[in-house]
Amino acid sequence: MAESNMTAQKWKEKSNDKFNKGIWSEALSDYTNALNLVKNNAERTVYYKNRAAALLKQGIYEEVIKDCNNALKICCNKALYRRCQALEALDRFEEAYRDAEIIISSDPNNKVIQPVKERLHEIVQGCRKDPHHSATISQMLDLAFNVSAEKKKREIAMTSLFMLARYKASAEEIFQKEVVSKITELIKVEENEKVICSAIRIVGEICKNNIKRTESVMRYVGLLWCLEIMNSTSPKIVNASQYCLQNILNTYSGMNNERDAKPDKTLCETHKNELDMILSCLLNSITNKMITGLARDAIIELITHNIHTALNWAEQLVELRGLQKLLEIASQLEEYESSLDITSSTRTVISMCLAKIYENTYCNDDKRTFINATEEFIRDKLLKFDTESKVRIVLAITTLIFGPLDVAEAVIFKPEIFEMIFAMSKTDDILQQKVVCECIVAVVTKYKKVSVFIRRSVNILENLYQSKDDSIRIRALVGFCKLSKFDKSILSGCTTIEPFADGATKKLAKVCTRVLINHKKRKDIRTWAVEGLSYLTSYVEVKEELIKDRQAVKAMIELAETNDQSVIFGLTIILVNLCDAYDKKEFIPEMTELVMFIRRYFSEEYLTKDGNDFVEKRLCVLANAGVTSALVNLAKTDSWNCKELIARIFKAICSQHNLRKIVIDEGGTEALLSLSLNGTDKGKKYALRALVHLAYTIFPGIAVFGQIIMQAVRPIINLLNSECSVNENCETLTALCNLASINDSMRKHIFKETGFEKIEDYMYDDNIILKRTSAELINNLVLCRDVAIQYFEQRPYQIWHLTLFFMDKDEDTVKAMAGTVAMLTAVSEEACEQILYLNSSLKFLYNNLLSNPNGDIQRKGIKILLNIIQNTKDIATKLMRTDIMEALRALSKDDAVLNKEIKELALEAAAEWDKIRMNDKSDELSQSTDNLEHID
Repeated sequence: MAESNMTAQKWKEKSNDKFNKGIWSEALSDYTNALNLVKNNAERTVYYKNRAAALLKQGIYEEVIKDCNNALKICCNKALYRRCQALEALDRFEEAYRDAEIIISSDPNNKVIQPVKERLHEIVQGCRKDPHHSATISQMLDLAFNVSAEKKKREIAMTSLFMLARYKASAEEIFQKEVVSKITELIKVEENEKVICSAIRIVGEICKNNIKRTESVMRYVGLLWCLEIMNSTSPKIVNASQYCLQNILNTYSGMNNERDAKPDKTLCETHKNELDMILSCLLNSITNKMITGLARDAIIELITHNIHTALNWAEQLVELRGLQKLLEIASQLEEYESSLDITSSTRTVISMCLAKIYENTYCNDDKRTFINATEEFIRDKLLKFDTESKVRIVLAITTLIFGPLDVAEAVIFKPEIFEMIFAMSKTDDILQQKVVCECIVAVVTKYKKVSVFIRRSVNILENLYQSKDDSIRIRALVGFCKLSKFDKSILSGCTTIEPFADGATKKLAKVCTRVLINHKKRKDIRTWAVEGLSYLTSYVEVKEELIKDRQAVKAMIELAETNDQSVIFGLTIILVNLCDAYDKKEFIPEMTELVMFIRRYFSEEYLTKDGNDFVEKRLCVLANAGVTSALVNLAKTDSWNCKELIARIFKAICSQHNLRKIVIDEGGTEALLSLSLNGTDKGKKYALRALVHLAYTIFPGIAVFGQIIMQAVRPIINLLNSECSVNENCETLTALCNLASINDSMRKHIFKETGFEKIEDYMYDDNIILKRTSAELINNLVLCRDVAIQYFEQRPYQIWHLTLFFMDKDEDTVKAMAGTVAMLTAVSEEACEQILYLNSSLKFLYNNLLSNPNGDIQRKGIKILLNIIQNTKDIATKLMRTDIMEALRALSKDDAVLNKEIKELALEAAAEWDKIRMNDKSDELSQSTDNLEHID
C-alpha cells in the first residue's frame, strides 16, 4: 500500500511493529503520521501515549512530557506513567512523585508503579532533608580520594558516590568535578579492592545513557584504560571493569543489561565507527598472552552479549578471523609452555560465544563461511603432525560440541578425525587419553541418538576405563554413566564389561572421593570427580560412605564456594541425592540421565532403602558443615534447572526443625527469597515451602528475617490451595500467623496482599487444625487497629458469624475468635451495636465466654463487654437492659475468681456500668425539672 493511501490505523500497526523490533526512531515517525490523520480524541490519546513511549526509549524526555500532557488533556491513562518516567529521568523528582501518587490513588494494587513510588519517595525525602547536596558530594569526593583517610570511611564514601552517580543530576555534578581524571590517577596507587571497584563503577555510571559524557571519557582515558584495569586476578575488579565497558557499549548501541535487550538501530548506525573500534580492540585482546584468564573470559562474555544483527558483530567476527582466535583459545592447555592463561570456565564461555555467532548468521552462505573457518583451523593443525596440534584439534571440537553443534557435526564425523582420535586413545600419553575421553563424553552428552561415532567410541571408553590413572578412569566412568541414556539393545555388543558390577560402584566412588579431597589434584580432575559422584550417589551405600567422610563433605562445600560454573550442576545433584530431596517415585526432568543410569545399572529399590533416619543424619552433617553458605553461593547461578535443585535441597534441610536457625544465620533466607521469585514453577514452590518452614518455627521477631521475608508474603499466600495437603495448608497458615505477630507493618502488608477472603475459607473447614490456624491468623492481623477497621468496614455483618465460633469445641479457636471480636468492638461502634441487636450473640457471649472455665477466654469476653460499655452512652444503656450486666457484676464480686486480671477487668466494667447508670438517672431528673419549668 502506498504511504499516501495509508490510514491512521495502518500507520499505527506499522509503528507498533517497528517499536516491538526496537526501531524506535522509525516508530516515532510513523506515530506522527498517524496523529496527523486522526481527529477523534479517543484515538489521538492512544497515538500520543504511543509516541511518548517511542520518545522515552530514545531519551527525548522533554518531548515525552509534551505528548503525555496532550494525552492527559483528553483522558487520564498510561500517559501518566510515561510522564512519571520522563520526569524522573530529568531529575524532576517532586513532579514524578506526584504522578506516581496519582496513579496509586486510582489503582492501589498497581504492582508496577508501587516500587517506583517508593524509590521516588526516598529521593524526594532525601532532597528535602539535604539542601546542601553539592556540599555533600564535595565532602565525599575529598574523603574518597584521600589515601591517608581511614579505610572504612573511604570505602563508604566511594560507595556512596557510586550510588549517587546512578542519578542523572548527581552523575553530571560528579563528572563536572573532574572525577574521571582523579579515578585514573587513584587506581595507579590504590590497594583497597572495594575502593577500586566502586571507582571503576562510577566511571561506568557517568557514561550510562549519556553520549556526551561517554565521548569525553573515551577521549580522556580511552578503551585501552578499561582493558588494562580489567587485566586483573581479582574477580571483583574484573566484574567492575566489565560493567563499566558494557555501559559504554550500551550508550553507543541503545541496549541495556536486561537479558532480552535489543539495540537501537539508529544509534548503532550513528556510532558504527566507535562500536566497530571496540569490537576490534576486544578481539585483539583475547589472544594477548599478557592478560589474565579472568580478563579473557570477561572480554569474550562482552563480545557474546553484544552480538546482534543491528551491530553486525557476527559477520565482522568471521571476517576478522575471530572464529579462529576463539578456537585457538579453546585449544589451550597448561601443559604447553606457549599456552595462554585460561580458567576452568573459558571453554564454556567460548562455546556460548560461538553458538551466539552461529545463531546470528542467517543465510546459508554465512553458515558455510563459519564452517569453512572451522575446517581451516583444523586443517592447519593437521598439517603439523605433532602431538600438541592433535590435542588442540580435539579440544576445539569438544568446545564446538557444546556450542554450535551443526558445525561440530561437519568435522567430527569425518573418517580422518575419528582415526586420529582412536590412535590418540591407544597411546600411553595421559594428556592425549584425557582430551579424547572428554571429547567422547561431550558427544555422548549432546547427541540424542546413537551414531557410528558413538558406537565406535564405546570401545575407546572401555580401554580407558581400565587405566591405572585416576584422571582417565574417572572421565571414562562419566562416559559410561552418560551412555546409560541409550537403549541397551542399540549398544549391545559394543562393550564386554559391566562397569558397576561386583562392588565396583563403591570402589569407583572411593576413587572420586579421593580426588575430590586431594587439593593437590588439578581442579579439572575434581570437576570430573564431582560429575562421577553425581551419578554414583544414587546408590545408597555410596551416600552413606560419602557422608561419613568429613573431608569429602568439606571439600564439596569449599568447591561450591569457588564460583566455578563447571561444577554447579554436579554438586547440586550430589546434594539432592544426599538429602533425598525428591518425592518418592518422582521423575525430575533435570535428572533424566540419572534416572536412566539407575534403571540401567541398579535396582530402583534403592529408593525404598533410604530410610528417614539415614536422611536426617545426612542433613544434620551437611547443615553443620556449612552447606547453607554453599547453597547461597550456588543459588546465584543463571541456570533455572540448578535453581530448582537448590530449592529442593533447601526444602529438605528446612524440613528439620533443629536445622532451621542454621539456615537463617548463614543467609539462607535471602537466597530462598530469590529462589522463590525467580526460577521454574516447581523451584519457586520448593523455595516457598522452605520459607514457610522457617517462618513456621523460628520466632519471627528477628528484624532482618522479618524485613526479608516480607517480600515473600504474596507468594506464600499463593501456596494456600485446595490441591495442597492439609498439612501443607496448615504449615502455610501457621507461617503467616507467625509473621503476623512481628509488628503492625507486617500485619498491614499481609492484609494488603490478600485481604481475608482466602484465609476465611479455612475457618469453615472440617479440619480442626485448619479452622483453628485460620482463626488465629485473623486474630493476629486485627491486632493492628488499621487492619481491624478495614476488616469490619469490608464485612459489616461478619460479626454474627464470628460469634458463632464461640460455641466451637476447640478452645484455641474460641480464644482466637473472642480476641478478634474484642478488637473489632474496640475500633467500631457499629460492631458493638450489632452484638446488642443479636440475641444469639449476647447468648453466646454469656454462655460461652463469661461462663467459660478457661481464664483467657473469660478475660476476652469481659473485654468485649467493656468495649461495648465504653463505646457510647446509647449503646451502654441498651446493654443495661439485658441480664448480662448482672452476670458481670456477680463475676466482679465472686471470690472464687482467682485470676487477678479477670477480676480487675470485671470490676472496671462494673464501675463503668455504675457510672453510666448514675449519669442516666441524673439526666432523667434534669429532664423532669426542665419539663416543669416549661409547662407554660
